Amino acid sequence: MSTELTLEQQDKHLRKRKLKSRAYYYLIVFASAIALIVLLALMINVLYSGLRILDWGFLTSFASRLPERAGIKASIYGTFWMVVLTAVFSFPLGIGAAIYLEEYARPSRLTRLISLNIANLAGIPSIIYGVLGLAFFVRGLSFGRSLLAGSLTMTLLILPIIIIASREALKNIPRDLRESSLALGATRWQTIRRAVLPSAFGGMLTGTILAISRAISEAAPLIMIGALTFMAFTPQSTSDPFTVLAIQIFNWTSRPQAEFHQLAAGAIIVLLAILLLTNSLSIYLRNKYQKKSMY
Repeated sequence: MSTELTLEQQDKHLRKRKLKSRAYYYLIVFASAIALIVLLALMINVLYSGLRILDWGFLTSFASRLPERAGIKASIYGTFWMVVLTAVFSFPLGIGAAIYLEEYARPSRLTRLISLNIANLAGIPSIIYGVLGLAFFVRGLSFGRSLLAGSLTMTLLILPIIIIASREALKNIPRDLRESSLALGATRWQTIRRAVLPSAFGGMLTGTILAISRAISEAAPLIMIGALTFMAFTPQSTSDPFTVLAIQIFNWTSRPQAEFHQLAAGAIIVLLAILLLTNSLSIYLRNKYQKKSMY
């Protein structure tokens, strides 16, 4: 009798678990559907408003207080310079730090503390990096509100992400590959340069491109260091002032006129196209290097 009651209780408990599991499943599907519907509505609104003013004149005109003459030429140039300089600064630093922490540094309390701090830095709000850039690069090193100060600030923002992604790519390389190379007489650096890095380079490059994609869409750090919201010229050197697409969008959306909101929608479409292009590039490079690598 007790056995029958126990089986009945187990069956009842199993039905309750299945019911809860189904309820959680439908809740997750409902929440995901709501998020997708809102995102789709926003995208439709942006496309409807932005495609009407998106033309060659819009791409090749400078900012103006007259909506019919305003364009995003200065912000496109500034975004391009920002991406190039940020990549130049962040890629070697991130890759070098990842190689040292993963291949050279011995496990210790210090390395664990460094790894913990890098993980924490990756989750810090971006505006904190803007405050740091304002205090250190703009005022401390007297770079002013220049393209160089902005690029270094964005480098600080994405550097933890690049280090984490690069370390994960190095961890995925089997230990046997390193040991085989060392057994053949290669030095540790030769092993890393000729055996480990070619196999991990695809993951490193993918992480770097995705991190730079985040930098493209960030406005808060650059606003903190004083990037311009109205600019009628293109930067010619790293000491010049600058603006980027994210700041131009922020400036136009903060204005009350509906015409500027349409301009912001057009700039959002251009920014989304750039982000899709960079993400597609990361997928292509990842697949390319995965095919070349035996691992």
